[in-house]
Formats: sequence, C-alpha cells, structure tokens
Amino acid sequence: MDYMLLLLGLSFVLACIHFLTKSLAATKFGPVNLPPGPRPFPVIGNILELGNKPHQALAELSKTYGPIMSLKLGSITTIVISSPHVAKEALQTHDRALSSRTIPDGARSLDHHKYSIAWLPVSAPWRNLRKVCATQMFTAQRLDATQLVRQKKVQELVDYVHESCKSGSVVDIGQAAFTTVMNSVSNTFFSIDLAQYQSDLSENFKDLVYSVMEEVGRPNIADYFPILRSVDPQGIRKRITTSIGKLLNIFEGIIHERIQTREKMMSKESKDLLDSLLNLAEENSSELSLVIIKRLFLDLFVAGIDTTSSTVEWAMAELLHNPEKLTKAQTELRQLLGKGELVQESDINKLPYLQAVMKETLRLHPPAPFLVPHKAETEVEISSYVVPKTAQILVNVWAIGRDSSVWQNPTSFMPERFLESEIDVKGRDFELIPFGAGRRICPGLSLAQRMVHLMLASLLCTFDWKLANDMKPEEIDMTEKFGITLHKSEPLLAIPTKV
Repeated sequence: MDYMLLLLGLSFVLACIHFLTKSLAATKFGPVNLPPGPRPFPVIGNILELGNKPHQALAELSKTYGPIMSLKLGSITTIVISSPHVAKEALQTHDRALSSRTIPDGARSLDHHKYSIAWLPVSAPWRNLRKVCATQMFTAQRLDATQLVRQKKVQELVDYVHESCKSGSVVDIGQAAFTTVMNSVSNTFFSIDLAQYQSDLSENFKDLVYSVMEEVGRPNIADYFPILRSVDPQGIRKRITTSIGKLLNIFEGIIHERIQTREKMMSKESKDLLDSLLNLAEENSSELSLVIIKRLFLDLFVAGIDTTSSTVEWAMAELLHNPEKLTKAQTELRQLLGKGELVQESDINKLPYLQAVMKETLRLHPPAPFLVPHKAETEVEISSYVVPKTAQILVNVWAIGRDSSVWQNPTSFMPERFLESEIDVKGRDFELIPFGAGRRICPGLSLAQRMVHLMLASLLCTFDWKLANDMKPEEIDMTEKFGITLHKSEPLLAIPTKV
C-alpha cells in the first residue's frame, strides 16, 4: 500500500513538473500579446475560476479583464469573448480561421465527432451534411410542406392541456413542450410518434437527451488535460456512451424497418425525410451512408428538441414571473384570433409582441450559453490581441445578452425593447446571436423559430395559467442548470384554466 501511494505521489509530481514546464515554455516562447486574463495557477491554470456555472463566472471576470480575455484551462489556452463587437470580429471577420471545433471528450463517445455536423471541422463531409440539411430539411419550401404536421402536433398539445384544464391538474411545461417537439420532428422525419404525453417513453427519451447535453457541457478534467482522456477520470464519456448508444439503437431500428418496408413494397416514394435520405444514399454520387444518416438524426434530435423545448419553458416561466407581460401577450393573440381559434404559422408575422417575447427570452436564456466551442486553425489578431493557433474560442452569448453597455436594464424581462428595434436572431446582429453566426450558425434556426412561436402562441391564446401550489409569480425559481444547453433548475409547473 505504501509503495502504491508513493508511486501515485511520484506520478503526480512528475505530471505537475511536465505541465508546469509546458506552461512556462508557452509563456516564454508563445505569443506575447495574448488578451488579458486572471493569473493562472501552475498546472491547473484557471480551472477553479469556472465554478459550477461557468457562463456566469466568466461574465463576471469579463467586467475586470474586458470583452476579450484569455484563460489557461489546464493545458488548453481559451479565449473568451463577451461583447458584440468582438464576437463580430471572431464570427464574421475571422470566420474561416475560427470555424473549426474544440471537441470535448464526451463528444468523442462512440466516435460521434467523426460523423457529427456539430463537431466535424469545415471539410467536404461537413459541407455535404450542411447541403443535406439545407436542401432536404430547412428550406422555406420544405418547411411549408410540413406545416400541417406541426399544426397537428400542436393541436395534440392543446388537447392534452384541455384535459388537464378539465381535471385541474398540473402541467409540466418543459415536459409537454419536449413531447410536442419530439413528435413533430419524428413525424417529419419518420412519419411516427416517438412519445406520448405523461408516458414513460417520453420521459426516458428526454432523460437520454438531457444526459447527453448536460454531460457534454459539464466541465471535464479530460478536456483540460488531454493526456487523461484514456482514463476518463469523471466517467463522463462512459455515461454519454451509454446514452448515445441507446439513442442510436432507436434510430437504427427505425431505419432498418423502413428499408425492409421499401423492399417489400418495391417503392422509393419520398413520404418523409427518411425516405428522401435513403434515396440519396442509394445514389452513386452521394456521400451519404446509413451510418451518417443515423448520426445525423442523433444530432438533430438531441440538439433540436432539447433547445426548442427549453426555450418554450423559459418563455412561459418569464411570462408567469411577469404577469403584466403575460397579459399583453395574451391580449395581442386574442384580439387577432378571437376565442377558440388555433394559431397558424402564418399568424406569427402579425404578432409583434409575441415575437418580442421570444427575442427577449433568447437574450436572457440563450439555449447554448457559449454556443458550441470554436477553435483557431491559424493565429489571428482580434481587437489588437493575438489569438494563438489551436486556442479554444468561447463566445459567451449569455454575457452579451446581459451587457449593460448594450442593453438598458439588462437583467429585466422587457419584450418592449424589441418593438421598435430591427435586431433579429438570424446571425446578422451580434447583440443577439443565440443560434450563432457565420458558417457554423445553427442549421435548424428556421424550424426552431416556427416551432417555438407556434407552441407558445397556442398555450397563451387558448388558456389562462396559474402557478401550482398557490405559488406567487415572484416565487418562481428562475435559476439555471448549466450544460451545453441552459435548462431551468426546477421544472415549471402550471395549472391551465379556461379563458
């Protein structure tokens, strides 16, 4: 036992010497004009600065060190950007040089980073996946063609809430939104429902998705010291591997069943996205394979469903937390539609206050507080500072959304600020980039916008709401649970009542 302790202690000391030597060498011979930042400790660097809510901790540090700062997270040089001006330099001026990805160890589970549109570098495989998304899924024509699917699934949400209204029972807003988005996406992709309201299957699927997003976003020692990847010291990759494996098995079963049906019916008719992708995969000129299709579905389900349903939950939470804003949103909807009318996607452009509510929600609660980490392929200069090659780039959109030099009363929920503003979320206005910007902007932005507006409008127009357990608006827990997606710490529970 004494020998083992001595061996472990010696190994630790040698590791410390190794990393300290590297740190000193980097300081001596590396770029002399890094952005300012807190002084790093030997070996661990600034890891302790992150805490359990890194987006908030780094926003606070930026008040001291400025809108662009550098940190040493273990052996990884990290550049943190916290202002619209610097974000524009990074994501527009230097988009090509900074468009690669820093891949967290968890994303390497089952080699997913080798197939994922989120983690692949800008390359031929990545361009092919972007092309598939652009032409097969997210064009205006494709989205218009699948509008009835979304309308039907939102009607099912309204019907479910009606039943809760009759019984006076509580609705878990996040869970209901998750089920609605999942069934909308699964019907568009596969022509089937993957969940039911208040079902174990829906809850299990949600748990798998949340597990992946939370674990990938969790601070991981193996990311700061890549030499420890093989050890997986926190067990993060192991847990993600289990969740991803279960999700891939679901998609593999659906794909296999569809292939058998197509062979039996001797038909290649494209009734949904899966048929379209299988037809593409059978073309000699296509680089699409069944493995890539399965991994693409994983990306679209995990990222799209989680972020969309979370945004709806945050919007409802903010409105219930601010009753006067809730009344304004409902008044606008009911004046346009009247009682009992289901909201249509074509109505959204006639609802400026509803659109302002969603922008304000995304300002305060961006789905991914750091976006997805970028990586410098070459050394570049930003705001007169050097960003070294291979540095990790974190764009703190959570901090940008709460910057007092950009937003008046930045912590207050004020949709009115957007009524006379041309600022949008499409990646052109760097004060508000919850979906990113540049070539790595979220490919599903257009679908997400349609879904969140449609669901929120339907919940607000058809029902009045009160909080469960006689809770007062000011008592709602608005704290955040950090992951690659920013969730509410406590689920939003509300009781619908008749209008």
